[in-house]
Amino acid sequence: MVDTFGPTMARGPRGEARVIPSGPPPEQREPIRVLVVDDHELFRRGLEIVLAHEEDIEVVGEAGDGAEAVEKAADLLPDIVLMDVRMPRRGGIEACTSIKEVAPSARIIMLTISDEEADLYDAIKAGATGYLLKEISTDEVTAAIRAVADGQSQISPSMAAKLLTEFKSLIQRTDERRLVPAPKLTDRELEVLKLVATGRNNRDIAKELFISENTVKNHVRNILEKLQLHSRMEAVVYAMREKILDLETG
Repeated sequence: MVDTFGPTMARGPRGEARVIPSGPPPEQREPIRVLVVDDHELFRRGLEIVLAHEEDIEVVGEAGDGAEAVEKAADLLPDIVLMDVRMPRRGGIEACTSIKEVAPSARIIMLTISDEEADLYDAIKAGATGYLLKEISTDEVTAAIRAVADGQSQISPSMAAKLLTEFKSLIQRTDERRLVPAPKLTDRELEVLKLVATGRNNRDIAKELFISENTVKNHVRNILEKLQLHSRMEAVVYAMREKILDLETG
């Protein structure tokens, strides 16, 4: 099961965890436009076949490496880029930054066999919104696409554990000297960021603070701009490292 930073969780009839994305039902939305990037053609074809059965997901293109992915992203402007980490010519992490430049609205999910912490951290810093291992099920892939398209972040459980360990390590480095003061966030932005860090989606945050979802989105956008970051997940990492937040990590 994929760890979700945001959407509502429910239990199925057999007790299995299910992700319930926020927002309108899939049938009321435009299809989520996906660009599939992987250097193995057979894997790309398999993903396309799986996603073709989903009415609310449309594969609009494919690429075999990071360089081609940047070109396709600029041309197709996908909603989601589902991309491998290690590929010839140009890797997925390196391509992340360029894709965010040519297609700013695209959200990037790394789908890889790499469980190395360095790849996870570099992907987040480069702007990836999700990091999934290829061992997950096809149902989890489609659920992750929907959740990320809905503004959430997704990460495989084993990688989430490593990320939380890093959170704790960062908080405990009390003797680390700050070379540059952290940007000043307003009290309301700090409230929003703390709720984002606890896994709340925009709808839940709006209810908690008695404000509209659009206002929450504006606050999140302002937070990312002030911190010069790309994703909600990266904002939480930054906030905890800089001790902007004081959350219990267990």
